Amino acid sequence: MGFLDFISSDIGIDLGTANTLVFVRGQGIVLNEPSVVAIEVSSKRVLAVGGEAKEMVGRTPGEIEAIRPLKDGVIADFEITEKLLSNFIRRVVRHRYLMKPRIVISVPSGITEVEKRAVRDSAENAGAREVFLIQEPMAAAIGVGLPVHLPSGSMVIDIGGGTSEIAVIALDGIVNNISIRIGGDEMDEGLMLYLKKNYNLLIGERTAEEIKIAIGSAYPPEEEESLEIKGRDLVAGIPKTMKISSVQVREALSEPVDAIIEAVRQALEETPPELSADILDKGIVVTGGGALIKGLDKRLREETNLPINIAEDPLTCVVRGTGVVLENMSQFSKVLIKSRRD
Repeated sequence: MGFLDFISSDIGIDLGTANTLVFVRGQGIVLNEPSVVAIEVSSKRVLAVGGEAKEMVGRTPGEIEAIRPLKDGVIADFEITEKLLSNFIRRVVRHRYLMKPRIVISVPSGITEVEKRAVRDSAENAGAREVFLIQEPMAAAIGVGLPVHLPSGSMVIDIGGGTSEIAVIALDGIVNNISIRIGGDEMDEGLMLYLKKNYNLLIGERTAEEIKIAIGSAYPPEEEESLEIKGRDLVAGIPKTMKISSVQVREALSEPVDAIIEAVRQALEETPPELSADILDKGIVVTGGGALIKGLDKRLREETNLPINIAEDPLTCVVRGTGVVLENMSQFSKVLIKSRRD
């Protein structure tokens, strides 16, 4: 450990549409909070960040706004993202460090130059000494422990809140990747729309997410379940309770799930034959919050005829990957997107 390491702390950040996770070198994952900021509309003053702000989503009075500054995996609101990052960095970097931290941040693989610069700038403004970017599927693959530096191919599907990334990785690089801006958020929206269209029931984002987690599935389970949900009746305008079954939820989620499956098919079609053989042997690893949808592995297996492995603790794969990179910066220098000052 060099002198510089002692006076600065290195952190890895999985800046997600739904959640942001932070890894501090030598400590592991120290923070996992929703990517939400609550601000006072008139003064733009930050009132709460993370879990506390998420509690306010859909429940705020007019003068308070709960904002999710990332949309589809990229920064939609620059200032608020900066506030979110600096709040999280301040929470994890203790004052005993004299120097600003080096930060490794994961970004979607389909990100544009402008979007990369936005991430880099907000991290620098939030207090980073150096910023390194790493593509999400690459970070996920490293986090799962796949041998990314070998010539044999590995395939990763990372389903987050805003994006789903499907990548084939070999020799420290992404051989081909498909990044679609469809993820958990679209599933929640699909549910809200389905209930509105078919049952005149209006529910909020948080309720939709709770239903998806409780009884959402991508493949018929052995036993269908049902759940009592509350919302507002659009016709009568009053609160209403109804029972929804996992069959209905699966139908509501089918569009985003089909889009993800279609992207996986497309990625497989574009994979060089030598690497296809490796994937056939090793199978596909699924990471990200979307990996937790019941029956997704069965559905993927049926559609691709390949072995499908859901990663252990899929929500933290990307941030664990940034952590592994931090521990061995020299070994992983090839996988980092160089920090260019344009």
